[in-house]
Amino acid sequence: MNLFFMKLMKGLPLLSLLLWMCAVYFVGIYLFVGGFLLVRLEVNRTSTCRDALQPGEEPGDFCRGRPRFRRAVLLIIDALKMDFARFDPNNTTPRPYENKLPVLEETVSAKPSHSRLYPFRADPPTTTMQRIKGFTTGSLPTFVDVGNNFASSAILEDNLIHQLGQVGKRVVFMGDDTWENLFPKKFYRSLPFPSFNVKDLHTVDNGILQHLYTTMVGDEWDVLVAHFLGVDHCGHRFGPDHPAMADKLTQMDGVIRSVINRLQNDTLLVVMGDHGMTDTGDHGGESQKETDAAIFIYSPSPMFPGPPSQGEPDVVPQTDLVPTLALLLGTPIPYSSVGQVLLPLFPPHGQKQAAAGSLSQQEALWINAKQVNRFLETYSSMAKDIPPESLAQLKDQFSRVSSEYLSTVAEGRSPSSELTASLRAYLTSVRDTCRVTWARFNPFKMAAGLCILMFACLMCFFLSELSLVLLRESGMAPVVVALAAGVFTAGGQLLAQGYVEVAWCLASAALSTEVLFLWKAHRSRTAVAKNGSNAPKWASLLTPSYLLTPPLLVPLLRCASLLSDSYVIAEGRVVTFLVLSLALYVPIHLNWDGLLLPPSHDPLKAAGLLPSSALSPSVVRKESSTLLACLGVLVGSLYLSLSFHGCREEQGSCQPSPFLSPLSRLQNSQMKNLHYILSVFSLGLWTSLLRRCLRHYGNLNSSGATVFAARWILPLLSVCLGLHWAVSATPEDSFRNLAELISLAQLALPRAAFCLLGLGLFLIWLDPLTVFMKARASASARGSSLPPPRYRASTGISPQAELRHLIPQIYQQMRRSLDDGELSGGNEVDNRPAVEAYGLGTVYSAPLLLFCGLLGLGLLLLHPEGMALSFLLLLLEMGALLHIHASSTNLSSLHGAPPGGFNVPWTPVVLWSLAATQFFHATGHLPTFPSIQWGAAFVGFPDGHTGTILPASLVTLNTFASQILFAVACPLLLFWPLVCEVRGSRSGRACGDEGEDAVMEIRLRESPQQFSSALLQLSARYLFIQGAQVFASVCAAAILRRHLMVWKVFAPKLMFEASAFLVSSVSLLIGVTLVLRVDVAVSRWFKRLVPDASR
Repeated sequence: MNLFFMKLMKGLPLLSLLLWMCAVYFVGIYLFVGGFLLVRLEVNRTSTCRDALQPGEEPGDFCRGRPRFRRAVLLIIDALKMDFARFDPNNTTPRPYENKLPVLEETVSAKPSHSRLYPFRADPPTTTMQRIKGFTTGSLPTFVDVGNNFASSAILEDNLIHQLGQVGKRVVFMGDDTWENLFPKKFYRSLPFPSFNVKDLHTVDNGILQHLYTTMVGDEWDVLVAHFLGVDHCGHRFGPDHPAMADKLTQMDGVIRSVINRLQNDTLLVVMGDHGMTDTGDHGGESQKETDAAIFIYSPSPMFPGPPSQGEPDVVPQTDLVPTLALLLGTPIPYSSVGQVLLPLFPPHGQKQAAAGSLSQQEALWINAKQVNRFLETYSSMAKDIPPESLAQLKDQFSRVSSEYLSTVAEGRSPSSELTASLRAYLTSVRDTCRVTWARFNPFKMAAGLCILMFACLMCFFLSELSLVLLRESGMAPVVVALAAGVFTAGGQLLAQGYVEVAWCLASAALSTEVLFLWKAHRSRTAVAKNGSNAPKWASLLTPSYLLTPPLLVPLLRCASLLSDSYVIAEGRVVTFLVLSLALYVPIHLNWDGLLLPPSHDPLKAAGLLPSSALSPSVVRKESSTLLACLGVLVGSLYLSLSFHGCREEQGSCQPSPFLSPLSRLQNSQMKNLHYILSVFSLGLWTSLLRRCLRHYGNLNSSGATVFAARWILPLLSVCLGLHWAVSATPEDSFRNLAELISLAQLALPRAAFCLLGLGLFLIWLDPLTVFMKARASASARGSSLPPPRYRASTGISPQAELRHLIPQIYQQMRRSLDDGELSGGNEVDNRPAVEAYGLGTVYSAPLLLFCGLLGLGLLLLHPEGMALSFLLLLLEMGALLHIHASSTNLSSLHGAPPGGFNVPWTPVVLWSLAATQFFHATGHLPTFPSIQWGAAFVGFPDGHTGTILPASLVTLNTFASQILFAVACPLLLFWPLVCEVRGSRSGRACGDEGEDAVMEIRLRESPQQFSSALLQLSARYLFIQGAQVFASVCAAAILRRHLMVWKVFAPKLMFEASAFLVSSVSLLIGVTLVLRVDVAVSRWFKRLVPDASR
């Protein structure tokens, strides 16, 4: 236990430095995002019936007048896009989503004075919660609101539901339970049903149908709201082009017909979609397919003068529903609404008498305009973010329109069409102004975030170059300085303004520690110079000759490219090209230095006048062949990975990979079987390659917990995945007799896989060693004439493998120790282990490799089945990059220069980071919200969740699976050149008597300080590359914050890059912590084996 704590304390400086670096980045991201994605100010005021909105009226009761309609039925068919509502009689071969709602066109054609069908355009983000908020408050959402879609909180702004309740309307709701969260205790009667399970097509819809018709027939309601989810869930699960969608739309057609037949003359029917969907059934973005829904309006009594005229709108904005319904039902328009009444639903001035109790078009527009002007005045006095020139122009415009309208009413004249146009123009101007200015920025927070992120990148860069010096000088000073700066800032805020803003306390703490670090780094260059270290000088780190080398030039160019929306759109293919280009640079650079091919015969070397090469020609040829073969594997993996990319809306004719669709969506049985066979084959190959690699290096011979995980948990986990895919691909109506068993399997198999995964990872952490020892024979059993102990294994390892993977130097030390003990102790028996040790050369990399292998299978479980082949390509690309790095390191040893520690060059680190981004795209992900694979939240939880933390975690693991795997496996870049070390290639550091033997990873124990320094340097370099990408995304969002594509391209890219950095940094810390845990276990093993060999 004392040894454990001692080793833990030795690793604390490394972990604390990394934690500190990550924390500084987190603070910078938090500050910038807080200044860039602010939610608009909500005006918590409420319209009342006593508001004087009619000209010449004293404050009275606006709600006492007779409304145009006494009742209303709102049927919300989630994701009812306009394409679903259209009917084309000439289409003889309709697709599954076409011509399935004939009732809409039939009614509009047969009863043109009773009904209308319009495109219904939503404001992005097109997520359900934001759309409900939009068509109940009449307000415009902000970009950051998309994050609240699965954590819906009560709407505090004035809204239509509140106003209906205020005037005594009995609002009955049934359907999507999101409404219950948004409007708690606002309904006269509520029948919510769980909505989060997108695989459930029927529970919500069937629940509504059990109560809808009986409620309509009764008399205990005034406004009935029914929110159907089957169409939306069908789109998420199968896509619109699937027979299940035809069934759902046909069902909705029957529902609409039944409701129409039960309506009374004083009842208004509104059938609408809250948003549309893409061709893959997703939504959340701002493409026209996602924003364009349908709205159908009908009443048994006439509302319109006749068929649609040219003056009617081509598209109805979703916010216009709020003032229209409010005035038709005789309630005040919600205070914060910026919508405009839908004029065709109100009679012209001369035809007002035809519709008893209704307002004329001009009266409705005037009430609407006065309400919007009142909101504008209130908001501008509170927020101060509308440009003064725009505000003055709007006030002047309303003043002119108001004067004209009041004079027309006073003189008893009929309002002119110009006045109507002026009122509509004013309402449109207010909405457009609000839409532009509600993207509010806090320039001070944005600037502070930019500065902190810039200094954090500099810190990471210098830490990676001066890791050995700075690791020795690490202490508690940064923590003390940060706490002091934060407390000082908090005290100043309390004295100056009476309250504390945590953001500025964090900013001062981060900036103070950054300044302290840079000062210490500057001071350390003197120490470096005095000590004669080979670490680069401060001045040489930022010179063009250093920064413009290809390994650093590639990420710098990529960061600069993030300012281009074209690059962001095409990033998946561009990053693939960058990985290929930088990988090709490795052999080209080696060949340029004369290291790729065996050296030619030199008579001076033969005569001994020049030093000979460290490696023989045959070894050089073998290493070059390995490098080129791995480069071929890398090229093939990169090429095949392009087959798994998704498509952005801006990419036009791009077709998403068929592997992105779950097997349940495929209707062709042969294609489904082929995809399943490929998936299972990839899964089996993943498991086989991992076990073969561990067996090759002698890591499967012991009886430890990690070996148990490799032998049993890894294959069992693969079997669970294969069975789960088979069950998930089974159609619901295929085996009706086994429906309950299939449902149980859909629940049990993934949960069993999660349990196996957790058990395997825990066992690796508990006992990470994979070293096999043989029991020593007693002294009495050995005669003095017997030869020295030979390398033997008790289970199936060839002598060649034994010689390769045993550690001769350790063997010699143990043998001498044991011989000395026998000479001194005679026949005394002790329990020390024997001299044979298998798997010691890969003692660090083996548990980390198995950890990543198990974690990869767990992440694959959260993806569609077709991604198994993509994950296999990821594993092959990882292996290829590691072997290219190892072969390059071995070939570089021809220089004969001092090795300079265990440092990992920039090239493999940059390649590793680019590969993480490349496979983010190669697993079907994109930096857009519609591309998020929400189905991951229901793997193992088909009935949904009671909270939001678990589903959000599952979706995060799915989205950033590539970044997680590459970050956890990052320390392998340090270990793999040692694993593939060629005997004699590091003769300057050979241990023991036989300098020609390869000791592999045990070499790291020769210099603990250099080991820690190399691990810190590798981690800092990886963090630098990831942090530079975040900084570039932040700069792009800040510079282009008024760009046309900022909310469509740059803001989502910023959010995804920031999230990827958070996930990657945590994953990197997990990988480094696991390495330190293995180091503790190795120290224990050495202490138990040979006390004087432990450090």
